[in-house]
Amino acid sequence: MSSQRLVIRRAAVLGSGVMGAQIAAHLANADVPVILFDLAARDGDPNGIVRKAVEGLKRMQPAPLVTRDRLVNIDVGNYDQHLDKLRECDLVIEAISEKIEWKVDLYHKIAPHLSDQAIVASNTSGISINQLSEAFPAERRSRFCGVHFFNPPRYMQLVELIPAAATDAAMFDALESWLVTRMGKGVVRAKDTPSFVANRVGLFSILAVMYHTEQFKLGFDEVDALTGPRIGRPKSATYRTADVIGLDTLAHVTDSQQQTLPNDPWREHFKVPAWLAALIGKGALGQKAGGGVFRKVGRDIQVLDMASLDYQPAGAGVAPEVEQILKNRNAAERFAALRASAHPQAQFLWAMFRDVFHYCAYHLAEIADNARDVDFAMRWGYGWAQGPFEIWQSAGWQAIAEAIAQDIAAGKAMSNAPLPAWVAARDHVHQAEGSYSAAENALKARSSLPVYGRQLFPDLIVGEQHERGETLMENDSVRIWRMPKVDSRIAVLSFKSKMHSLGKEVVEGIYQAVAMAEADFDGLVVYHDAPFAVGANLLEVMQLVKAEKWDELDKVVAHFQGATKALRFAQVPTVAAVDGMAFGGGAEVAMHCAHRVMALESYIGLVEAGVGLIPAGGGCKEMARRASEAAMRRGRQDPWEEIQKAFGSIIRGMTSKNAIDAKSMGFAAESDTVLFNARELPYVAIRQARAMFEGAYRPPMPARAIKVVGRPGNATLHMDLVNLREGGFMSAHDYVVSEASALVLCGGDVDPGTLVDEDWLLGIERRQFVELLKNEKTQQRMTYMLENGKPLRN
Repeated sequence: MSSQRLVIRRAAVLGSGVMGAQIAAHLANADVPVILFDLAARDGDPNGIVRKAVEGLKRMQPAPLVTRDRLVNIDVGNYDQHLDKLRECDLVIEAISEKIEWKVDLYHKIAPHLSDQAIVASNTSGISINQLSEAFPAERRSRFCGVHFFNPPRYMQLVELIPAAATDAAMFDALESWLVTRMGKGVVRAKDTPSFVANRVGLFSILAVMYHTEQFKLGFDEVDALTGPRIGRPKSATYRTADVIGLDTLAHVTDSQQQTLPNDPWREHFKVPAWLAALIGKGALGQKAGGGVFRKVGRDIQVLDMASLDYQPAGAGVAPEVEQILKNRNAAERFAALRASAHPQAQFLWAMFRDVFHYCAYHLAEIADNARDVDFAMRWGYGWAQGPFEIWQSAGWQAIAEAIAQDIAAGKAMSNAPLPAWVAARDHVHQAEGSYSAAENALKARSSLPVYGRQLFPDLIVGEQHERGETLMENDSVRIWRMPKVDSRIAVLSFKSKMHSLGKEVVEGIYQAVAMAEADFDGLVVYHDAPFAVGANLLEVMQLVKAEKWDELDKVVAHFQGATKALRFAQVPTVAAVDGMAFGGGAEVAMHCAHRVMALESYIGLVEAGVGLIPAGGGCKEMARRASEAAMRRGRQDPWEEIQKAFGSIIRGMTSKNAIDAKSMGFAAESDTVLFNARELPYVAIRQARAMFEGAYRPPMPARAIKVVGRPGNATLHMDLVNLREGGFMSAHDYVVSEASALVLCGGDVDPGTLVDEDWLLGIERRQFVELLKNEKTQQRMTYMLENGKPLRN
């Protein structure tokens, strides 16, 4: 299938509420200039409402903006004065309140001001797209559709894309492709039914939990302990999620569902429970009101008691026998045990899953094209580890189907509606060829839009496997391979160690990969799923420390420095494909590659101070080299400003907030590539290596004239450290570790302006690193990190 390419030079967002402002922010993140509209303020600045919303983006958490400077991409406007600016916009997203009459009125206002090719999309969470389409003149309806972002738009992967009957198919394909690559989204095409896919299933799931909480007389904290990570759901589970959403919002959506689904067999359950109505009545609306189902009193968390409607200490957990059932990795055995158990917690879980499975099967033909779309909607929109059909299939399709049918017959299910006939006729809904469509009674393959060809390793559904490419070399720690369908002459190195830590075997794998690439290939990509790498293998290092093998440790550090040098000076381009955490040695590996292709949500930093060490794989050396080169480029003789900045980030163990921030912190180059869709990383990285090779790539010459600030700079940094220590802002050992960082960054005990080479700085790095390893306080930090997974301040 081919699709036209969509060019969005400018966009508009109508409505500056929570969702509208954040959608505008994410467009701005993606370097799309955007005009954010709202009503004209009655008093003062007519744009006051919008300006307040834009200002609020700076304070919002989690941060909707990748960097504050993205605000320059957002212009403000109001409907009274600036509708003529819509003619400049290729995409207009409406995100006002969920009242159809308000939306229709706004569409009437904007229609005369739109360009002929502008796409208009409603961010409605459930109003009929076909009804909204009718508000436009007939000739405009082909350029209208629904585009439902999930909150918060920057972080939530799901966008539901909903066509109206008149929506142009080619435009719709092009918009999906643009959302996937430019905005980094996972798109599910939804049918024009109330609440679409994710909220239809998600709301029912919440209502099922609420219903069975009462049926089995469980506490809200008890239910949250059951419905969080233990069953593959987010930590906020059910009732904490409700508090975050807002209990009044949840009640409004529930009432709306009851009104718009008059023939739904579960309609009697679309109602607000008495305890929820009571909370709303007294203004306990959840997190935004300071409390809802849960509230914080001082340092204590309290939870509502359903019977008394009063609060009590929270903390109820999962019964040991139920915990044991949930630890069973065999899904079929786990579900059979839940159903067979007499414990109310186990019965609750079975009942909740049973009714969600029942609901999804009954409504599949109506709400979604196929089972895969339902599962991805719940994974991407609600944070489930697996979607409902995946869970059902993993637990044994027919066994679960029979159990559901028996419970329906026995009157135990929330509805007596029979399972659809197709359920009994099948053994699964997902397989390699595609996922089941109840509407068409056929398996549906994944989308053939060209944009998905950029995803070499897309999110998998149960029954699917990734293509592995061709293995060139593999052991327990690394794999070197290639993907012939993209480029058979670009090698790829993947780490296999836990959290992709950099132990002896991984470091050796870097040498092998570089040698292989130089001998037989045109480039080398370092890629694996997130995290990119969490740093050195501390356990290996600690074993040598305990044996006091200091000479051997010196060689180990030198060997790692050699590996990063091999990446930097390789005779073919080396490209790091970074996703997630690249900490410590992981950051140093990325920093030494010729180019970085980074997923937007990548967090890069030299964090060694947390375990009482300094960067010694070339991290300090790189920061000093880059500081010197930056000063030269700016016509300054002294790199002091850049050194100060690097020093501050190293001694605090600071990490970038995202890939764009990594550039400003010096961990990445301005020319590096940032992708909003992490699934495109390996494809783009391989293509980048190819482009660099075809451009007659030449590795850099080793830097031989790095200007350092020397003794005076070191003395100034020491003064800062003394002030921090005396002010109680760092511990005595923080001071020792920071001294070592200062010495390396300043180039050692030399005159200011001295020109040194890379090996000089690497030598100081290595010696300071090994000296710190001899320090008992550093050893305590390393041990604590290994045992507890978090840093120790000593």
